[in-house]
Formats: sequence, structure tokens, C-alpha cells
Amino acid sequence: MQQDRNYGAVFIVVFLILILIGALMMNDSSYSVENLINDILAGFIVFGFFLLIVLLIRKFSKNNPQQAQMQAQMQVDSVDKDFLIEPQKSDVTFDDVAGISEVKEELIEIVDFLKNPRKYQEFGVRLPKGVLLVGPPGVGKTLIAKAVAGEAGVPFFYQSGAGFVQMFVGVGAKRVRNLFAKAKANAPSIIFIDEIDAIGKARGALRNEEREATLNQLLTEMDGFEKSDGVIVIAATNKVELLDDALLRAGRFDRRVYVELPGLDDREAILRIYLRDKPFRGDVREIAKMTVGFSGAALASLVNEASIFALKQNKGFIDNDDFIAVRDKVLVGKKKILSYTENEKKILSYYQAAKAVVARWLDVDFDKMTLVKDNFKEIDRELISKSEIESKMEVYLSGMICVEDIFKEKYSNASEDIKKAKELAQKMVFEYGMGENILSSEAEVAKLLDDAAQRAKVLYLSQKEVILKAQRILFEHEVITAEEIKAIFDEVL
Repeated sequence: MQQDRNYGAVFIVVFLILILIGALMMNDSSYSVENLINDILAGFIVFGFFLLIVLLIRKFSKNNPQQAQMQAQMQVDSVDKDFLIEPQKSDVTFDDVAGISEVKEELIEIVDFLKNPRKYQEFGVRLPKGVLLVGPPGVGKTLIAKAVAGEAGVPFFYQSGAGFVQMFVGVGAKRVRNLFAKAKANAPSIIFIDEIDAIGKARGALRNEEREATLNQLLTEMDGFEKSDGVIVIAATNKVELLDDALLRAGRFDRRVYVELPGLDDREAILRIYLRDKPFRGDVREIAKMTVGFSGAALASLVNEASIFALKQNKGFIDNDDFIAVRDKVLVGKKKILSYTENEKKILSYYQAAKAVVARWLDVDFDKMTLVKDNFKEIDRELISKSEIESKMEVYLSGMICVEDIFKEKYSNASEDIKKAKELAQKMVFEYGMGENILSSEAEVAKLLDDAAQRAKVLYLSQKEVILKAQRILFEHEVITAEEIKAIFDEVL
């Protein structure tokens, strides 16, 4: 298109030059108007012949695949010239990352594999090629990947998913190829791809050739791994539901590690790390209690702001008052931080305690329940019974029933669980044929939800004593495990 505009500009310039020459020649008495017209026509014929040759050359280039490929490659190379891939040496270890004891357990064998690959190869063990870290922003997914590299003492290659997405088709794929080639050349090594959803979104109707080419190249590279390559791919996302199924199948990112917002004990451990080199005089536990919903990054920001505030006061040390003074500032500055008042914590503790107790009674599997998150294990089977689905619906609705009974009020925190219960009811009716009729309606979905709510209410009333004991643990420690719920049942019953 740009070339076509250039040709038009040249045509106008030539036309103006010919007119100018004609005007000058008209001053010559021997030069007639007829001579002028003939000269202009001759000029146009020459220019037209030149234009025809150029167009033929362009057409030949387009029809020549090799020439077109060379031009496309030159374009890709010109865009990609500033993309540098250099290994980093990580000095971060697991001691520098607090509050992720469960995550460490998941990743320690990855570290051991990178240190002692022969031990696993001789035993015929195949470790995951890819590990996907899933969790909200600011929980330290990048820091965890650096800690794995630091513990193993191997090169660390960091790239953001957005860095692969470019305007020109082929640029992202080339960058993926180069990244993996460099990692293999420096094996054993770790590739870390942050925000992988930028290139790994599920392929669908809205096609994007460049992104799909980049994703396909990533899939190809991971398929090409051998056990002896010594390269582990770690990726991070907070939107795992958007990822293409091909990325999550066995042989690619076949292990998922969930990194959650830190609980009370975890927040205390994180704060101690950030305060260890600072003149702090105060109660770390109390600061941890007032930061429900803070991520690791938010806690780092809070400590920094408190330190600045203390300096402004010329105190020479930091105490709890400094944290109280800047807490609201951090909350306003970090829109994604959710923090709760004591009354809100009380509401959440009743809500989550009811869910935990009903789940334990109905054998809905979970590890632990926190004030802000449940840990229900997904049913990974082809055959699921109607009663199993109904049990999960009852769990999702039990928190709302408990809070309404205790506080005589309904709260908005139930919206996500109501949505999940509704989705289960819709699947029962419209996909699994578990309604009263094969061809069912939304009215039957509503009936299933109402029936589940009634059963959940009966369960809540029958297990209220257990729920109240669980609530006290949740309110105090912000977390309760399935084993602790079992112990309360054993004590009460």
C-alpha cells in the first residue's frame, strides 16, 4: 500500500515537471503548442513504460515463494534485533521466600532433579516438563521460580508472555525457538514465562495468527524435550481458565502448583523477612492480623511505607503505629488489595466454617479452609453421581444460610458460591440429564437450587455446635484444616 502511494506521488511530480518544461519552452518562438503536447505525451509514454516494468517486478516477487519468504524473514529479523536472551544467575533461595511451605514441598523434587538428574534417569522416573504456578497477582510466583533456580544453582531464563506477542507473524515463534535453544545450550537450566496467558489463551473463533503461531511453537518445543535435556519450564498465570487445553495436557504443563494469598502465620513470616534488617520495635503478629487479604508484594509495600513514615517522624525506629498510619495509604494505592475489618472477619469466619463443616459431613474433599478461600478438590473422573454434585451444591449454599441465621442479614460475599452452585445445577439439567425430564428448563434448575438450600439448612441446624467451634478457630488463625474439623466432630459426637 505504501509503495502504491509512492508511485502516485512520482506520477504527479513527473506531470508537474513536464508542464514546467513546456512553460519554459513556450518562450521560444520556434516552439509551438503542438510540440508541447507531443513532448508531454512522449514523457508519459516513457514514464508508463517504466511503471509497467516496476509492477511486473513486484508481481514476480509476490509469486516467488522463496523471494517472499526472504522478505518476510528480513522483516522478522529487523523487528527482533533488540530481543536479547541472556541467562541470569539467581541468588534467591527458599529461605528468602516465606509462607509457601506447601509450594516448597511441590517444588523440592524439581530442585533435586536439576541437581541430580542421573539419579532419576537411572530409576526411570519422568519428572514434569512444565510446572504452572497459579495464583493472584503479587503472591510471589516469579520469586518462587527464582528460588528454584537459586536452590538448584542453574541458569535462569526469564521472559514475559507479552514479550512474545508482536505485530508481525513469525516474530514470537522465532523468539520461542531462540529461548529454548539457549536454555538447552546452558542445561541444566530453568525457563520462566511470566503471564503465559498472553500467548497461551485457548484458540477459538477470534483468530490471531501471530499469537497462534507463537503458541504452536511453544507446544512444539515442549514436545521436543527429552528426559536428558535438563530444562524445566516454569510458567505463571492468574487466569488458568483461559489457557489452551493443549498446554495443560500431560507432557507439557502437567503439574499445577497453586500459590494462594498468605494466611496469618504466613503473613507473619513474610513480615519478619522484610523487617529483619530494619530497626523494628513492635508486635509482628498484630501487624499480620490487620493485613488480611494482603499479598506478599502488598506486605513489602506496607513495610516500605511504614519505614518512610518513621523516618519522617525522626523516630529512629519503626513500630506498630507507623504501620497503622500507612495501612490505608497502601490500601488506596493498591486497588487489588482486599482487607477486612474485625466485623467482616467475623462474618467470613462463620461463612467459611459452615462450608467446612458441611463439606466434611458430606465427604466433599478439601485440605483446608481460609477466611478468603476454600480448597475443594476438583472431581477428576468421567463418572460423577447426582448425589455427589448435590452435596457440593449444599456446601456452596451453607455459608450463606449460616451467616443469615447468625447476623439476620444477607451479604454480597455469597455471590461467587451461588454462581458455582447454579453452574452445577445447570450442568445437571442441561448436560447430564439428571433432571426430572430429559428436556428440562430453567425452572428445574431453580428447583434443584431450592432443594439443595433446604437440605443445607437442615444440615446447618443439626451441626451448629460444630460450626461454632470451627468458627472460633477460623477467626483466630484464619485457617482450619479438614483434620481439625474431624477432631471437632470427634469431640462433639
